[in-house]
Amino acid sequence: MPRRQQASARQQRLGAELRRLREAAGLKGREAAALLGTDSAQVSQIEAGLAGVSKVRLRRIAAQYACTDTELVDALAAMTVARTQGWWEEYRGLLPTSFLDLSELEHHAAYRWDVEFLYIPGLLQTEDYARALFSSRVPELPEEELELRVRHRMRRRTILERERPTPYDALVHEAALRIMVGSRAASRAQLTRVLELSEADHVSVRVIPFELEHFNDVGAAMTYVGGAVPRLDTVVRDGPHGTVFVDSAAQLGVFRTHFRRLQAMSLDPQGSRDLIHRLSKEL
Repeated sequence: MPRRQQASARQQRLGAELRRLREAAGLKGREAAALLGTDSAQVSQIEAGLAGVSKVRLRRIAAQYACTDTELVDALAAMTVARTQGWWEEYRGLLPTSFLDLSELEHHAAYRWDVEFLYIPGLLQTEDYARALFSSRVPELPEEELELRVRHRMRRRTILERERPTPYDALVHEAALRIMVGSRAASRAQLTRVLELSEADHVSVRVIPFELEHFNDVGAAMTYVGGAVPRLDTVVRDGPHGTVFVDSAAQLGVFRTHFRRLQAMSLDPQGSRDLIHRLSKEL
């Protein structure tokens, strides 16, 4: 397969998992290349996500690396297909690559969790709320790019609306519900939207209330995307220098623990809906 100019986050993850299998087998790059009948440069390109690999070749690689985890191998084989020509490809070259990588990651997700403290999670946002958020960016976005970002965010909701929607759990702090992003009317409409979505069988929204004592987990905001097997889970975090995709086993374990702990602290779904409804009436 020809060398890629740029690998998506999903392609990079496949390469990283193949590197981890090789290292678990105790093989150097040149030793793996000899087993596979290629050169170490090709192995490096595959592990960097810059060179594709077929399903047949991936299974051969896994066998040479003595990987007996059939579920993992099957999941990796499913990742070998060429980059999905999904709707997000319309935005390639127009929006930051991380936007597209997140869309592709969500498209293949087994489930999705969000934890937010200051903003309504993107999948629950209305168009007006998203526009107000993007409008506050410094430096200010050109009008065309701002509208592209809004449209892209709205398209991401397809994972909740398709025939087989992705199970979705959102933990939202009461602060995010009370902060008026945009006008009062837009904030009211946003809360109404959250209420409507929370009624779906595949969506759960829980509120972390202000009254909660001993709460110190405000640094745990995250997007957790479940893979076909737990090893392929990914955490996405926004920081001052851009979006970070986290996939190390140790860190994933920490974020899973954070989520479960925050979930236990939150109001139950009905209590959360009652609070959101009350807040919407106060606006």
